[in-house]
Amino acid sequence: MAQHDDDSFIREVNEELRSDQVKYAWKRFRPAVIAIVVLIVGGAIAKESYEWWDTRSSSQSGDKFLAALQLASQDKPDDALAAFEALEKDGTGSYPVLARMRAASLQQAKGDMAGAIASFSAVGKDGHAPQAMRDLAKMRAAWLLIDTGTYEQVAAEVQAVANPGNPLASSAREALGLAAYKVGDMKKAKEWFQQIANDASAPRNIANRAQIMLDNIAASGKAS
Repeated sequence: MAQHDDDSFIREVNEELRSDQVKYAWKRFRPAVIAIVVLIVGGAIAKESYEWWDTRSSSQSGDKFLAALQLASQDKPDDALAAFEALEKDGTGSYPVLARMRAASLQQAKGDMAGAIASFSAVGKDGHAPQAMRDLAKMRAAWLLIDTGTYEQVAAEVQAVANPGNPLASSAREALGLAAYKVGDMKKAKEWFQQIANDASAPRNIANRAQIMLDNIAASGKAS
């Protein structure tokens, strides 16, 4: 059933992108695409993040983190943010950076995109955080910046992540391709999407979306 839904989604996006309403299609499908990317990125770092968390955390900070998560699940975002911010300052082991990530997600949920971007970006630059967590934070910042920032801002977050060998390279290339596409730089967008299409290790759903964008760019005649 999931395969059928995925194929139907891809076909529907393809039809939309081939129409004259590309910008409206992007607005329509953006939430689903971002959700898929977040799931992929989360899966790529889950094992490493858990091991890091389990090894370095203390039970007291863990209890506080779980309590803050519970506040968030009870639709008390302000209380949850306060709890995460306190844990950022006083927590031990891995919990401060995990609290920063979760607080940034809450900022995004509340509509504070500038605050969320700044928070994710700060984690991405934190040399004390594990590289996998830093890359995830950069990805989260970049995907928010596709809508609210410039191509250069997106590239500043994830161009290094797009390097071959990085497990998040395909997602980073997709973000860069979409950012270039949004500002009308079809040549650069084509280059990023083509890198995905040429990479045999790229996840199938990302490769499918890249091919849709390549077809649309070719149809536009603007990448020559």
